[in-house]
Amino acid sequence: MNSQHEFVLRTVEERDIRFIRLWFTDIMGALKSVVMSPSELESAFEEGIGFDGSSVEGFSRISESDTIALPDPSTFQILPFDDNEPDLQTARMFCDIAQPDGQPSMVDPRHILRRQVTEAANDGFTCMASPEIEFYLFERGRELTDLVPTDNGGYFDQATHDTAPLFRRKAMLALESLGIATEFSHHETAPGQQEIDLRHADVLTMADNIMTFRRVIKQVATDSNVRATFMPKPFEDLPGSGMHTHFSLFEGQSNAFHDPDDEFSLSQTGRQFIAGILEHANEISAVTNQWVNSYKRLVHGGEAPTAASWGAANRSALVRVPMYTPRKASSRRIEVRSPDSACNPYLTYAVLLAAGLRGVEKNYVLGPQAEEHDFALPDGDIEVKTTRTDRRVHVIHGAGQLTPAPGRPRRPAAPPSSGPGHRSRTPGGRVHAPSPAPTPVPRRHPAPAGMPARAGHPTRR
Repeated sequence: MNSQHEFVLRTVEERDIRFIRLWFTDIMGALKSVVMSPSELESAFEEGIGFDGSSVEGFSRISESDTIALPDPSTFQILPFDDNEPDLQTARMFCDIAQPDGQPSMVDPRHILRRQVTEAANDGFTCMASPEIEFYLFERGRELTDLVPTDNGGYFDQATHDTAPLFRRKAMLALESLGIATEFSHHETAPGQQEIDLRHADVLTMADNIMTFRRVIKQVATDSNVRATFMPKPFEDLPGSGMHTHFSLFEGQSNAFHDPDDEFSLSQTGRQFIAGILEHANEISAVTNQWVNSYKRLVHGGEAPTAASWGAANRSALVRVPMYTPRKASSRRIEVRSPDSACNPYLTYAVLLAAGLRGVEKNYVLGPQAEEHDFALPDGDIEVKTTRTDRRVHVIHGAGQLTPAPGRPRRPAAPPSSGPGHRSRTPGGRVHAPSPAPTPVPRRHPAPAGMPARAGHPTRR
């Protein structure tokens, strides 16, 4: 029993906490919970709580189902929703998942992220993250399919009588009461779409905060008689909901991404970190955008990334280098724009951190930035930005064949006839082995980041 355990036990007694919620996530990022009595808390700290791991998505087989949840006392917080019923005061803690022999479960998303945090620490780095979380608010209808936005606002719109401003205020107060610092909140581009930004923290703490954030938003929505969804693309013709995340690496108190002599104030470490994310964009996309609906957001015509590109202040690139305060060392960071609001934050941050660190370790070289949109049409043009007052469906002119992002090898629209010795390159620059068939088969140009290459309704996110 350490000092953290003792603090939790003392707080539970002094505050008369009646219920303890133990939280963890499955492999898809769904929040799981078991409620326990305070009388069992000391035993839970020593031995954990046993449960059937085979009933949790991605955890274990029936033949090895015995699994243990170990509460992490450092995550103890009193939930704010029972203030009006003090006799039902409830607290929560996140859990680490272990096997009966005490070894960490290798499929526990929280442990997977912790392993990457440890790898970064071994290299002398601490990774900080700050997400911009978007979501929709709907009126509470009879059916779940009744998707009616709570307002008709647009980007940064101010309203005095709509549900949204009051909702965001309640949500921010609830988050602050849980020790989760927020930076900004505002109305996003689409009707009913909101955004709340969380203040930077280390990636493991931030992943915990994101899971708590979703729970808080859903609860505040219920209390406000509305519904909230983190679905990446609820409407075909309206912007999707992303979770753009700002990353930086620190060596002690020094920002490893900052170089005052660089054109973008971006250090070699920062460039290598970006290069790692771009190089492994295909693999990363399976985790950062894990749902079928995720790929309905990643379409050409808006600001959601569709190519493995980077750029300074470029909101169409996969990785953006913000240029608000380039000379401020502590603020030098990168913004990864592919994750959506429905991803598993533990796995998302684990793969992004792993890819970035691989770039630093292997000295990956960062290519030229994408100075325009991350796609182009060879024989025509496209409308790439809409506003709340201009949401018509725009026609794509020309051949419809997409070119790769600037600085990446271009693939012809139709491969030339060639013999068995023909070798081609993908948009990522990898050489494909010769095909045994001499007659080429025309293919659509694939999106380099493992994303769909079809054009759709123009959207912002």
